[in-house]
Amino acid sequence: MFKYNCLNPIAKVGLDGFDDNFIACDDFSNADCVLVRSAKMHDMELSDKLMAVARAGAGVNNIPLDKCAEKGIVVFNTPGANANGVKELVLAGMLYASRGIVDGINWINSEKDDPDVAKAAEKQKKQYAGSEISGKKLGVIGLGAIGIKVANAAVNLGMEVYGYDPYISVDAAWNLSRAIKHVLNVEEIYANCDYITIHVPLLDSTRHMINKEAIKLMKDSVILLNFARDELVDEESVVAALKVGKLKKYVSDFPNPTTAGQEGCIVTPHLGASTAESEDNCAVMAVKELQDYMENGNIKNSVNFPKIDMGVCDKQGRVLILHENKANMITKFASFFGDAGINIAEMNNKSKGNNAVSVFDLDTPSTDDIIAKINAVPGVYKVRVVK
Repeated sequence: MFKYNCLNPIAKVGLDGFDDNFIACDDFSNADCVLVRSAKMHDMELSDKLMAVARAGAGVNNIPLDKCAEKGIVVFNTPGANANGVKELVLAGMLYASRGIVDGINWINSEKDDPDVAKAAEKQKKQYAGSEISGKKLGVIGLGAIGIKVANAAVNLGMEVYGYDPYISVDAAWNLSRAIKHVLNVEEIYANCDYITIHVPLLDSTRHMINKEAIKLMKDSVILLNFARDELVDEESVVAALKVGKLKKYVSDFPNPTTAGQEGCIVTPHLGASTAESEDNCAVMAVKELQDYMENGNIKNSVNFPKIDMGVCDKQGRVLILHENKANMITKFASFFGDAGINIAEMNNKSKGNNAVSVFDLDTPSTDDIIAKINAVPGVYKVRVVK
């Protein structure tokens, strides 16, 4: 029986997916696995009992990934589960920024007591005239689950779309419309596009990738959209560019003192994945990931350990080892089983950066003595007897 704890409210449709091997637990310190959305985990004490964390969403900035890895805690996220919700808000952001919709609504609200508001609106509406997005050029930086949906939808809306992603996956490339121009240098997007939307993860290499120098390379009156992470953009430089007219609008889903209320900034209260459908999809995916890992030792969509899938174990035993990615580890593990006369029916090893996972399916169940020997090997984070 596995105990799971929810650090944030998780959609019931997801939690209902747990089978009878799982039971809810209110005590985080006593949980085998955890589901989280936005709760900050960096300062939380992680017990030795904790085996997995599933983020019901894509971003994992609120989770201490390295600390989790060192304790043998696999961290999952749910890429693509909220992609459609974010895509729709990006499209809305383009329309808001292209037309004077927000300013027009605010003016109407300010005139709510005027009995002749309809007549006044006919005179006022010229102040909110805008441009259509059809025929304009959109640059999509990052062609992951969300970026692809945005790019394909923009093509269907009549836009000329440029896509940039030096690390695009084969699966992503297959899903990309042939009408999208795949560029090899992001500067080509800066130089050509009327709209630019960014959809990359926040890493040291991408922090403030949209900065003063990047803005200088952009066309005048560009509309910049950020529904990924606020720190991808140097927002002080953005506000300065708005004031001199270099940028026409900045649309962001991340409120902060730099952009809130600033002229030219349209800021929404982090609504990208705030749809019932997105929350349900994320919850369902997170629960499936946890259940497969806890019951079978399979890892899918982990951000700190590699993907590995051995299916459902049909042998007498399965042992999973989370460890450092260094030489001779598999040889050492295998020798312990061999010395005990246990045959390895099947095995698999995968690595991701500094971390690795090894899975051994055995013709005979493992023993406490073997597990203790594996745990004593330098570089081993955690050993799980899955079966």
